[in-house]
Amino acid sequence: MISTVSKRLLSGGLASNAVRSTLLRATSRQQSLSMTMAHRSFSAISAAVDGNSKMVKEQQSLTKIVATIGPTSEQYEVLSDLVTHGLRIMRLNFSHATVEEVELRVKNLRMSKGMTYRDEDGMRENFRAVLLDTRGPEIRTGKLADDTTGKKKILLEKDSFVTLHSDDSWKEKGSAEDLYVDYPYLSRDVTAGRKVLLDDGAVTLTVIKVLDDSTLQCVVDNDGNIRSRAGVNLPGVVTDLPAMSEKDKADILYGISKDVDFIAPSFIQDKDNVYDIRNYVDECISKLGLPSTYIPPRIISKIESLRGLQNFQEILDASDGIMVARGDLGVEIPIHSVTNAQKEMIMACNEAGKPVIVATQMLESMSDNPRPTRAEVADVTNAVYDGADAVMLSGETAKGKYPRETVITMNEIIREAEHFIEKRPDIVGSSPNLVIEDDLDLSNFCMAKATVTAAVQHKASAILVHTSSGKLARAIAAYRPNIPIIACLQGDDALKIGRQLMIHRGIHPVIIHPSKGSIDTAKEIGFIDAGDHILLLGPRENEDISMRVLAVH
Repeated sequence: MISTVSKRLLSGGLASNAVRSTLLRATSRQQSLSMTMAHRSFSAISAAVDGNSKMVKEQQSLTKIVATIGPTSEQYEVLSDLVTHGLRIMRLNFSHATVEEVELRVKNLRMSKGMTYRDEDGMRENFRAVLLDTRGPEIRTGKLADDTTGKKKILLEKDSFVTLHSDDSWKEKGSAEDLYVDYPYLSRDVTAGRKVLLDDGAVTLTVIKVLDDSTLQCVVDNDGNIRSRAGVNLPGVVTDLPAMSEKDKADILYGISKDVDFIAPSFIQDKDNVYDIRNYVDECISKLGLPSTYIPPRIISKIESLRGLQNFQEILDASDGIMVARGDLGVEIPIHSVTNAQKEMIMACNEAGKPVIVATQMLESMSDNPRPTRAEVADVTNAVYDGADAVMLSGETAKGKYPRETVITMNEIIREAEHFIEKRPDIVGSSPNLVIEDDLDLSNFCMAKATVTAAVQHKASAILVHTSSGKLARAIAAYRPNIPIIACLQGDDALKIGRQLMIHRGIHPVIIHPSKGSIDTAKEIGFIDAGDHILLLGPRENEDISMRVLAVH
């Protein structure tokens, strides 16, 4: 076994006249310091306005974009445009999508031609991945009485009383005085003084008294309308929910039949939830008669509950990656604590070398407007600074008015943030303190650390790595170099491995054909040019793998 210390060691002049006058009045030492800082700031920011802007616009971003595809973006013309402008992973929200909609979206994604798309020898090389987002085991109210259309609403008035029932006899008797909640442990887990949020917080109730083992008496805190089957949140309450609903199981089976690349299960509570889903995925693979060599979808656990946050480390250890699902999380915990939780989760994922997606309302205003708010730009920027592997768009691209503009804007924000990290590493961006728990991964991480160090010393433009499983490429990405990592793939599983690598910051998968080498392929796609220095990792005579520093001709 490797000691903790050993593992840690493996990480290893446009100023205004007013400004000019102020500087001239300063002392000599203060003037020198201020001018130095002004120069530094200007040199970092000027990429947007001077000759460096071409480089910022043309380079491939390292942080990936996950975009939810829905009614406004599912047609080929729009979807292919989103792929061209930076969509790397398509999220399918199974809370809403029908089978017909999923079929259309997957077909159109596969047809879309991204930067690395090639159609040679009858093989379409499309590395855009598909993420299946489950609805999860939600808590909801029951049906309102006499609601034959599903559109009936009732008004809950402030300071009125409402009784919540978990007894099934109340399932279809909802009214302004009595509501059914489909959580059998309601009276056990919710105590007097707790809040109950209906319909994502549109109506808030305060629990006055636990009447019996299936009934709570509450007072309404604000006026609001609710419909049948409204969502219920219990902030601060540790709930006891299963890993998957029956709908989730059906959706996962269907998704595997369509060869999805990732599953993002909702409301993960603990490591056992993750293990349950992994075991069910194995059952689905067997049920579908897929070969033993079939590569299963990777599990990206969504953290969106108090219990999930409390058990975060064990969930991370059991998962292939994490999604910081800030929507429901912001209802389950105090909203002012969400940003702190986000930063802690990103750091933990970086230290574990596992990918992390930051999601929810990143450019929400662009659902209705062609430009984001300044706060939204800062939100995306800070997610990149914190170390997110990917940032996600939801309703903005699924049902918004400007899906194309939203993806373009997201990409521009990412590129500018990454350029600033490169220019000002003293302010933002740093290599994570990786902790390698699995001794079997040690050789990959040693090689990865040496590679990234050499890339910095030689000012390399890219790292090219030949990998059959993707493990070495993932290890290199874990050290977060500020240059592209070209994962050179071959073999029958190359496309699936490449799509699953797409979630990692900096990795760009390509298939190497026998007639072309990795360097020629990377040049052809546009990742490197003649005169660049690169790091090349691959098998060499009498060696399993070697690292070479080469000049591109």
